[in-house]
Amino acid sequence: MSDQTTPPAESPAPAAPEAAEAPADTAEETAPAPGLARATVTRIGYGARHVGASLRHTLTTGHQSDDEIRRLLVQRQLGAFEELRETAAEELADVHKRITRLELIGAEDGWTAEQRQQVKVLREERKGRTRALESLRKTPFEAVQPTDGQIKSARRKGSTRRFVALLVVVGLFVTLLVKAPQLLLLVLPAAVAVLWWLGRRPPTLVQRPVPERLLARAELALPTQAGAAAGAVNPEEPRQYPIADVATAEEAEEAVRRVVTAVGGDLAAVSDGHREPWGWSVRVRFRDGSPDDLNEEKTYRRLITAWRLRRAGLLIEADPDFGDTCTLRMVMRDPFTPELVGAVPYRAPLSTSIADAFDFGVGMDASELAFSLAGLMLIMVGDTGSGKSGIALALAEAVTSTRDAVLINLDPAGSGVGDLGPAITLDACMDQALIGNVLDFLIKLCSARARQRKAYGWGNKWRMSPEHPAFVVHMDEWPQLTDKNKKKLIRAILIGRKEGVWFEGFSQWGTKDYLGDAIGPKMPGKILGACRRVDVTELLGGGSIGEGYRSDLLQPATHTEIGDAGQIYAQGLPGMPKRPVRYKFREITSEYAARIGAERAAAGLPDVTHTLTEAGLIKEWNKLLAAAGGSGPALGGDDDEPDVPHVLLVIAEAFVAEDDPEYLTLDQVHIYLKKDDAAKWSKWDDRDDKGRLRELGKTLARELRDAGTVLSSEKITEAEGQPRGYYATAVQQALADVSSDDSSDDS
Repeated sequence: MSDQTTPPAESPAPAAPEAAEAPADTAEETAPAPGLARATVTRIGYGARHVGASLRHTLTTGHQSDDEIRRLLVQRQLGAFEELRETAAEELADVHKRITRLELIGAEDGWTAEQRQQVKVLREERKGRTRALESLRKTPFEAVQPTDGQIKSARRKGSTRRFVALLVVVGLFVTLLVKAPQLLLLVLPAAVAVLWWLGRRPPTLVQRPVPERLLARAELALPTQAGAAAGAVNPEEPRQYPIADVATAEEAEEAVRRVVTAVGGDLAAVSDGHREPWGWSVRVRFRDGSPDDLNEEKTYRRLITAWRLRRAGLLIEADPDFGDTCTLRMVMRDPFTPELVGAVPYRAPLSTSIADAFDFGVGMDASELAFSLAGLMLIMVGDTGSGKSGIALALAEAVTSTRDAVLINLDPAGSGVGDLGPAITLDACMDQALIGNVLDFLIKLCSARARQRKAYGWGNKWRMSPEHPAFVVHMDEWPQLTDKNKKKLIRAILIGRKEGVWFEGFSQWGTKDYLGDAIGPKMPGKILGACRRVDVTELLGGGSIGEGYRSDLLQPATHTEIGDAGQIYAQGLPGMPKRPVRYKFREITSEYAARIGAERAAAGLPDVTHTLTEAGLIKEWNKLLAAAGGSGPALGGDDDEPDVPHVLLVIAEAFVAEDDPEYLTLDQVHIYLKKDDAAKWSKWDDRDDKGRLRELGKTLARELRDAGTVLSSEKITEAEGQPRGYYATAVQQALADVSSDDSSDDS
């Protein structure tokens, strides 16, 4: 068997080298040359045939399968379908802009008859276009599958386009060689080398797989394959879809569709998948239910598990304009890199106005955290390690850069923003008696400024200037105040906004039992760092968690980990959208604050002498400065301060809730009295308006008189019918009188 299988050519093989050795010199000079040349030419010829075969395969679209061409044809239908919806949305937006433009004209100059008719027609057109757009959005895409003939025709057209493109390229190349024949010296050797290299590499002329971009769109699948995309349950489809495995926007959208459907979400559309520096964002529209359902604790945990995200790695932002839509942000890494956050901007002394928008940081969607501090009554709540002190320092640093505002630093338990040193106009820390006197002074200042404002004819708010600067009061550790000082602080907050006396309060918790009053929800500006769930709902309302304000998911810093320190959610900041987006403040170090504070003090701070002299409070101010600096006698404490009547506080809070109007009628005040104590103030509701208001006025007058408060209702001459009510200046004066009853000799 072995003899039969041995090739007969094996035995002479060893003789070949020996035979070649004898005429070695002759062989080296003559034999290899023609053999090498023939082999080289043959190999180049094979390379040319391989290139021709590959080119012919591509020109005839042989690399594309029928399924790929079918999907491309359906994709054109889908593009036209989506373009139709986009066009309808753009046309609706154009009509809306035209209406808005005409409404602005009407508000300023009044409408002509022609403009009035035009607005009427446009409003009808808007209604029709809105209905049409909603109908388009509700209509699902249904593809008309191409026939075999259409697929063959598309293949021929694709082949023709490729052939024409090749002719154009060849023509341009030949033209270039005719004009610059010296290029042949470069092109010809390179071409020969490429053909020689390809001579041993025959092409694989097969159809390629359908590209991922076509497979990822469920709308392009055959009807028999589209059940999953339409919401049918596929037992083979995994419930988990780790977001770390996603590589394209289409895959991210598919991951969201699968997982949200698996937890019970009825989705109408999943779109706008976008890779972010920190992960993925995807927009979701519900057919039924609400985006708020995704923030329910049990559902939220299931989503985190399915996408394999970190514990606080899912952010759900409800769309304020479309109640059925939200944006999902799947955070895989720290969104606030140093490159995104940037450096603290330098502000020269006296270079800004308190009305300017200050750049404090950045949102995780790269939007600016920039807002004005003018007129802003603000409270921040954050646990230890939330970055509360750093945020307070950032706000205070902005105030000390202005030419028309001064900073007062109050802190019963620490040094507040004391790192700014001499840039602080008045520093009263760790002295409850002194803090009480400062608050008394500010209440009197509000009352005096209300009278000044009326005398100057400045309208309904104080006009800031270097001669009449605003007073921005930093109030740290609010809950550490004595009960008396808490009441004074709340009183000052209620009357200070219109008078250029604004408060920025800071607390670890935001509930009524901790702050001493339900003042938190009444503060227009709210910042929440890492805090409890109950703090979020107390300050922002019961539905805030569902909307996406998840400060309860932020992790405070520890001694070894920075966590989410400095990251916040916010509401009511001037010029900032009301969106549950996570922001981060830029860190201002103690060293930077000390250096910038010394620089600003050397350049000079805004002078309050003129405005306080006009208010008649300059002597009292100087006493406060002396007491704060330790160079004067300690002022009296607040042990004997009378309590503010509760009914007066309710009236003052009504003015705050109504955005500080010049007056409120008894009818308007009655609404807030009933909210405070329905049993007490609702007993006349069965009477007619005249009888109800008569009894209300008598009861209010009696309660205020018994409390020793000088505040009487009066006719509101500016209102139609001149109903009785209260002017804001009278309420402010009544509040100020309570504080000055026991200290009039000091002023």
